[in-house]
Amino acid sequence: MNITPLMERYILHWGEMGTRWGVNRTVSQIHALLYLSPEAMNAEQISSLLSVARSNVSTSIKELQSWDLIEVSNVLGDRRDHFKVKGDTWEMLLTIIEGRKRREIDPILTMLRQCELEMHNDHETPESVKDQIRQMTNFVSTLTEWYAQVSELPKGTLITLMNMGAKVAKFIPGKKKD
Repeated sequence: MNITPLMERYILHWGEMGTRWGVNRTVSQIHALLYLSPEAMNAEQISSLLSVARSNVSTSIKELQSWDLIEVSNVLGDRRDHFKVKGDTWEMLLTIIEGRKRREIDPILTMLRQCELEMHNDHETPESVKDQIRQMTNFVSTLTEWYAQVSELPKGTLITLMNMGAKVAKFIPGKKKD
């Protein structure tokens, strides 16, 4: 596989975006390369194409596997593992969102609920602060409940819903724009 200037631009930008999302640049670049590749690739190929140390590739592959974004495939006659992106763009998006929810949102919600439990016996914290915590708990709970429902929608329905954008609001009776 040859990396064209367009592919290089995509891979480099995906790596840059990864750093903004809190993901290692090399991890993001490997993900971008595998996304663009029509064939599964082994670690040596990835290392060579991206000019990245083989050990860095191995570490990055483990990270991508922990996010469930890539899978191992085997090639007849080759003992090395080959890697490819799992699923299509939509599955990738939902996998990333689910991973972020599990790693970031769920612990926040757990902490907020614990704070709410502790509030009942806490006479030092001002009521206004407790209200702020309750509001945040309600917001994060609503968000996770919405996500749980939306993530169960068939892909076609999800695409239709997203394409509707703000037009979906007209189906909510008695509600006006806030």
